[in-house]
Amino acid sequence: MVSNPFLLSGKLIMVTGASSGIGSQVAIWLSQQGARVVLVARNTERLEATRRQLHGESHGVEPFDLLDGYAVPAWMKTLASSYGPFDGLVHAAGVQMPLPIRALAIEQWETVFATNVTSGFSLIKSFRQKGVFVQGASIVLLSSVMAQAAQPSLMAYCASKGAVESMVRAAALELARDGIRVNAIAPGIVRTEMTRKLEDLVGIDSMAVVEQKHPLGFGEPLDIAYAVNYLLSPAARWVTGTAMVVDGGYLAQ
Repeated sequence: MVSNPFLLSGKLIMVTGASSGIGSQVAIWLSQQGARVVLVARNTERLEATRRQLHGESHGVEPFDLLDGYAVPAWMKTLASSYGPFDGLVHAAGVQMPLPIRALAIEQWETVFATNVTSGFSLIKSFRQKGVFVQGASIVLLSSVMAQAAQPSLMAYCASKGAVESMVRAAALELARDGIRVNAIAPGIVRTEMTRKLEDLVGIDSMAVVEQKHPLGFGEPLDIAYAVNYLLSPAARWVTGTAMVVDGGYLAQ
């Protein structure tokens, strides 16, 4: 029996979207729990800023554009050769594109799906390659309550997160034979740079109305990091194919 099933000591975890927001906080928290973290995003400077906040040593910074899906398998093989096989993957990279239908172009729709859905598929497919993962590995993708409770001007985002949750369920069934668990976390609104941009777009008063729909108020990135910790840890060894809602009560109404 594991003395503390929530600890991640010595685990190697890849975190995408680690240059800001939830991804950055997840990486910092996981390092505090003893994990070695490989940080992935496009912006090297911001990745380095996250790395400076990590606890411990032997962490990695790997700038990469996940929209280059065809390059992901070989890239992930290279990372496993450099760092060793991974115990976990957290895919926190994402984009919103808040626009009403009349203003939403096909190209923008495709960008949202490429970033939020196709990149996740590429990572899942590449993660299961021989030598890339260890038995009992865990994959966590970031979804959103918007997969279940839509909002105007967020059609592309809502649809993409619904696709993420369906993809997670299907992947969990296929990867169970490889000893890999696959889950999602569906946050409510969390205070991040993305949220601040949304507030600039819709106004403070509109955001205040949205916050009132969260009985416990808006969340913080650390709230999501705690949930990620659980899904990556041995404590969640019998959990796969689910979307864990962490939303301050938003969906309870």
